[in-house]
Amino acid sequence: MFQKLKQYKDLRDTAKTAQGVLEKETVHADAVGGLIGVVMDGNQKILSIDIDASLFSPENKTKVEAGVKEAIENAMKKLQRVMLQKIKSGELQMPDMSSLG
Repeated sequence: MFQKLKQYKDLRDTAKTAQGVLEKETVHADAVGGLIGVVMDGNQKILSIDIDASLFSPENKTKVEAGVKEAIENAMKKLQRVMLQKIKSGELQMPDMSSLG
């Protein structure tokens, strides 16, 4: 039982370390030809959303909603690539959960 508790603690410690590494990363993604931008940190926290003032009109509502969604999705894809690079380089260690059964 104590071995399992130690494994959970080690897993939590590894996850906290990974979270600390990732929070230092930021990505910028845009949509609608650069009129909508999103900045997100490595923990997928949205730091900012920028919407060009030219889009502020009722007839652009659907365009803006779709653009914000697209920009967030683009940022998440960029973060996945950053995470993969960090894992490949050894800078980011993924916890081994196989023994937790």
